[in-house]
Amino acid sequence: MLRDVPPVTGPTSALDRLRALCLALPEATERISHGEPTWFCRKVFVSFADHHHDDRLAFWCAAPPGTQEELVAAEPTRFFRPPYVGHRGWLGVYLDVEVDWAEIEEIVTEAYRCVAPRKLVALLP
Repeated sequence: MLRDVPPVTGPTSALDRLRALCLALPEATERISHGEPTWFCRKVFVSFADHHHDDRLAFWCAAPPGTQEELVAAEPTRFFRPPYVGHRGWLGVYLDVEVDWAEIEEIVTEAYRCVAPRKLVALLP
């Protein structure tokens, strides 16, 4: 179910939409970490990724075991193994390509499920 979020019209709007998805989750908070907007549910579950200024707009997120390998192999133009956290199974998701926001919502929710305490996961629909 796609939450009420504004339409995407550019990089700033992609950040706004990602922010809305993350902050709609129970007790999720945002703060700057390593110079980028990052969302927490006590632990980090999503981090916006524009700080390498490599002409790519993306986010990194926690992912269930095997998800990173599966998605990167299937669609390397949309998904990647992020630096620093990729070795832990985190998933990189490009936002500068055609974005399926319903899929992004699922990915963000799964990232939340990976790191949130059981008490908070139980609050999800």
